Amino acid sequence: MPKSVYLVLDMENDLVHDDGPSGRSPLGDQVRSRGIIARTARAIDLARGAGIRIGYVRVAFSPDYAECPMASPVFGGIARNGLLKLGTWGSEVHPALAPKPGDLMILKHRVSPFYATTLEAQLRAQGVSRIYCSGVSTQAVVQATVRDGHDRDYEMIVLEDCCAAHSVEEHSNSIGSLKRFCTVTTSTEVAFD
Repeated sequence: MPKSVYLVLDMENDLVHDDGPSGRSPLGDQVRSRGIIARTARAIDLARGAGIRIGYVRVAFSPDYAECPMASPVFGGIARNGLLKLGTWGSEVHPALAPKPGDLMILKHRVSPFYATTLEAQLRAQGVSRIYCSGVSTQAVVQATVRDGHDRDYEMIVLEDCCAAHSVEEHSNSIGSLKRFCTVTTSTEVAFD
């Protein structure tokens, strides 16, 4: 039987907490209206109950943003606005989804959790061949995780109802384009095994 992990992607306070900067943005509106925090918490509990290891992927930068590409349309604004700084509340996982001892922890500085991180080494060391994943945003980290995982020969499964983008259309388009590379399911239909 394949060994699995559930990767919780970029569910950090600056991005998904009501009191974070994105809490007042279109992304925050989608996180709330789709019930992403509660659904993800239930999915984590289900995965743990099935003996599936949980992995937390966070995007964050040193206090001086040494790893941050300032010219990037994605990351430049993060540094200019002092977001996702290591050691701050904003870079921590949302408290309703808090990691536990033994969970995999992956720190990244780009969109993909596979780029210049320890993720693949940790997965290979654990003998993982199947990755369940969800998070924000659908068009960024979820797409990158699925595409990169697929090309590294992992079986990829997305929990669609635990993902959000900046609009319903952006989310829907992203999920539609991923269906060639993964299985799409929901937190109520998934069979963690």
